[in-house]
Amino acid sequence: MTTIKLISLYFMAALYLFAGVSHFRNPPFFLKITPKWVPAPETVNLIVGAVEILLGIGLLFSQTRSWSAWGIIVLLIVVFPANIYHFQKALKKKKMVIPTLIRLPIQGLLMYWAYSFV
Repeated sequence: MTTIKLISLYFMAALYLFAGVSHFRNPPFFLKITPKWVPAPETVNLIVGAVEILLGIGLLFSQTRSWSAWGIIVLLIVVFPANIYHFQKALKKKKMVIPTLIRLPIQGLLMYWAYSFV
């Protein structure tokens, strides 16, 4: 693995570890952007956080890297409706519209990035 690819891998792992821990440290932030139709949002928030932590750790080991990369892709697909919901809320409040809009196509880039480690 090239140095750049290794740095990219470590950065991606750190990103998901940070995001996962954030679900536990700041649940209100995530609960605000959770769609109303999600059952047991507090539990789902903790599950998503734990999954992000596990996937981030899994990226660090060659034996689990591919599985973790696929898991990240699936996770990004699963949480995409929450990102759409967050964008819709931003539109209604007329706050954070551009950042939440930009976040939507970034999901695709994050999936492509994860796929580079499959």
